[in-house]
Amino acid sequence: MASIVSESDASVYVQRVTGVDVESRPFTTARGVAIEARALSKVKGGKTVLNDVSLAVRPGEVVAIVGGSGAGKTTLLEALAGVRPADAGEVRFDGVDLYAHLDAFRNLLGYVPQDDIIHAELPLERTLRYAAKLRFPASVSDDEVEATVADALRALDLSERAQVRVGALSGGQRKRASIAVELLTQPHVFFLDEPTSGLDPASSAELLRNLRTLAERGSTVVLTTHAVQDLAHCDRVVFLARDGHLAFAGTVVEALAYFGVGGVEEIYELLAHERSPEEWSRRFAASGNGAGGVRRDDSPPPPREGAGFVRQWSVLTRRTFETLARNRLTLAILLGSPALVVAMFAVLFRPGAFDFADPSPSAITMIVFWITFGAFFFGLTYGLLQIVTEIAILRREQLVGQRISAYLLAKLTVLLPFLLFVVVLMLGVLRVLDRLPSRSLETYAGVGVTLSLLAAAALTLGLLASAAVANASQATLALPMLCFPAVLFSGAILPVHVMAGAGAAISAVMPDRWAFEALGHELGVRNLLAHGGSPLGPPLLRAYGDAGTSSTGTYWLYLAAFAVVFFATAWATLVRRCRRSAR
Repeated sequence: MASIVSESDASVYVQRVTGVDVESRPFTTARGVAIEARALSKVKGGKTVLNDVSLAVRPGEVVAIVGGSGAGKTTLLEALAGVRPADAGEVRFDGVDLYAHLDAFRNLLGYVPQDDIIHAELPLERTLRYAAKLRFPASVSDDEVEATVADALRALDLSERAQVRVGALSGGQRKRASIAVELLTQPHVFFLDEPTSGLDPASSAELLRNLRTLAERGSTVVLTTHAVQDLAHCDRVVFLARDGHLAFAGTVVEALAYFGVGGVEEIYELLAHERSPEEWSRRFAASGNGAGGVRRDDSPPPPREGAGFVRQWSVLTRRTFETLARNRLTLAILLGSPALVVAMFAVLFRPGAFDFADPSPSAITMIVFWITFGAFFFGLTYGLLQIVTEIAILRREQLVGQRISAYLLAKLTVLLPFLLFVVVLMLGVLRVLDRLPSRSLETYAGVGVTLSLLAAAALTLGLLASAAVANASQATLALPMLCFPAVLFSGAILPVHVMAGAGAAISAVMPDRWAFEALGHELGVRNLLAHGGSPLGPPLLRAYGDAGTSSTGTYWLYLAAFAVVFFATAWATLVRRCRRSAR
């Protein structure tokens, strides 16, 4: 080990290297939270990643958690924030058990993960405005929301970038934007995972100055970092040895003296090579510098009133629509792909297939099927990427009280009108071009309802798949896996009554099968096949058995049931996924 360094010499070293006088730094405890962690332990994949860690953070401090790879920095941060509670031990905020009163503390803490998880398509100011309205109750006026957003932008030096699209901000600005989202509720404690990761030294220093300003205003700030220069802006530093063993907690000056080194970089080398993680932990525990006392209180703070279900649904609906509208490529796909497919239908199908005097039975079957499958396909594709690309944002917002049911309902509210437009476009164009028969407006209204219910069922199935997969690539692979059964077991390619028993059972849970039969019923296909001018009609009708003989209302009930079941399953999947991510 290097020669012992006095605390005065270490202080001079820190000021010389960083330009920061650690002894003259202002300190305030206006409203920050005192944090006390006792004997925190956590196991992941059968391996202990946090080992009996105890420490204390005073109100208004900036504290850095550091260590080498595999030291458990993020695990400790998430345990302290209650994002993923420890398996054993306790965390107390102002003396109150955090894990037992998470709901009460939700809006008193801000958690900023390493990734910048905010919508890149929206201007920064609008992103913050939506975030504020999702967190604030309806009693908060629009003027108050605007003032809060302006304050957050000003506090993080982002006012001049308010109208810039988030995706166009620099790395440091996006990181500050993520912090601004949490600043909206004026939390008493901030937790930040690698906030300076990927930033250049100037941007990193600017961000740390912003965090220092927040601390001087009274907030407690806890962050993880691997950048040595960040430590100069911190009041205290927590060093973790490998596998989550606490090796030291104190000021940088005290750390240099404790380890007997002349620079912070040497501490990393000592932790990696000189002793085992268990020995470092025992040595620090024996030094008597463990968790100190923190102020105590008798009860948790009353939880702040948040946004209700209706307000959340309304805000999320507007945000979802604006996000889609501002992404020109996505909007072009949503509207352009149906138009292209309808054009292909017009080219594929010949006119007059439904002519009663000279019908084309095989063409009739295929026209009805492909129109049905078209509605199913568009609903499915509209939903497949909606959740998986936003799952990190959803998890973050769910931590501060966002309801998953409101989130899913907002998706339906925005996307169903697009699908209704697709259905009307498809039916209108094909009827004008004589690819569909001449029927009453009432008949086509019934056909439109059937296809809309099918599209809604497919949309909720797409949302379910999007909630279940891990990434966008898996969602893309899920598309053919869901489409092939819909084609094969629809009862159009092969009639249900001639399928194998297992195939008939699978067909019963295919929404497009019931929509296919409903369209045949609405358009009078059975009568056309039985009494039309084609001799092929009666044999084909016998081949399809009793398909299309139920009432239209019965088919609508089936399709609505599919939509409800898929929606509920998507909700349950997201709830379970969010809970699992918190373990």
